[in-house]
Amino acid sequence: MDAQAIIAKRIARELRSGMLVNLGIGIPTLVANYLPEGVNVFFQSENGLIGTGPIPEEGMGHPTLTDAGGSPVTALPGASTFDSATSFGLIRGGHLDLTVLGGLQVDAQGHLANWMIPGKMVPGMGGAMDLVTGAKRVIIAMQHTAKGKPKILEKCTLPLTSARPVDLVVSEMAVIGFPGGRATLLETAPGVSVDQVLAATEARLATPENVVEMPL
Repeated sequence: MDAQAIIAKRIARELRSGMLVNLGIGIPTLVANYLPEGVNVFFQSENGLIGTGPIPEEGMGHPTLTDAGGSPVTALPGASTFDSATSFGLIRGGHLDLTVLGGLQVDAQGHLANWMIPGKMVPGMGGAMDLVTGAKRVIIAMQHTAKGKPKILEKCTLPLTSARPVDLVVSEMAVIGFPGGRATLLETAPGVSVDQVLAATEARLATPENVVEMPL
């Protein structure tokens, strides 16, 4: 199983029936493909759709049915489309149970940086700031390192997305939570040791005596 599949499959285990869930661009979109059997949630895309389904098979996408990043999605029976104002009313009004977003960096207190890299073209800040602020729970889906450098840092060096910390980070190596505002190693991926996670992480992780293996 590749890194992105590990991340998406583990996050899918956090979903509960009846939730209204937003999936961000990139790895988060894969979460819909691993929805546990018997769990029925409502996936929301901030461009104005509730009821998104799995990514369509190649050649089966429709040009007017996309996620917020312009990638093809499917719509389940009973899906609803609406304008962006209504969509962000749901987000800012605190109606989202969970959002899953990608990340560039997360720091030791759980602060997220994911909307820009200074000096590079930014097409727009998108909905990340609203989602991190408005959702009841925020999970970050990202690979543990980039070009061999840690992405979970003691302090973010990129502009923060929100002053609110995230709730959980899931990488292909570990699950990290932030109880009491401190990065804490909760789970390691199959075949990954605690020492390997610590070596790939700049932030000082609190490490319980018994770190369980990530269920997939």
